[in-house]
Amino acid sequence: MSRQRLSFWWFVGTLVGALLLMLIPLPRVLDPFKPYWPALVLLYWALESGDQRVTLGLAFVVGVCADMFNGVLLGEQALRLCVLAFIALRFRSRLRFFPMWQQTLAVLALLLNDRFLLLIVRAFAGESTPPTLWWASPFVSALLWPFLFLLLDDLRMRLRLQ
Repeated sequence: MSRQRLSFWWFVGTLVGALLLMLIPLPRVLDPFKPYWPALVLLYWALESGDQRVTLGLAFVVGVCADMFNGVLLGEQALRLCVLAFIALRFRSRLRFFPMWQQTLAVLALLLNDRFLLLIVRAFAGESTPPTLWWASPFVSALLWPFLFLLLDDLRMRLRLQ
């Protein structure tokens, strides 16, 4: 298999893996702490893919798939991932070269922005205000960011993929 084809399947596999990780059920007590896997993997590829693989169209498709898997309002996660990808791609040249701790804070800011957007969408849908613990997910996701980033980067380098 050529390197380019392997690289493509690695890219697609990580996105599919993120969608599958999103489906893993957690006990009700731990559910607010569940990381937003599609956003984290999409952020990784937005920062690391030099060949412009991540586009707003891809973010939209991943979001619609996530919406269908989760059974939430169709387009909710698509909108959120498009906004997240837009901001990440807009500031990619800066974010890529931040030290890991600054990159983690930037990811936290992006994920908190995502939560605010979700809050607005759900308010328009007529849902009640979520509990305070609902805000824990961005912090858990940001804590996982350095490990996920280093894991994906290490695997990509071991496979010698672009």
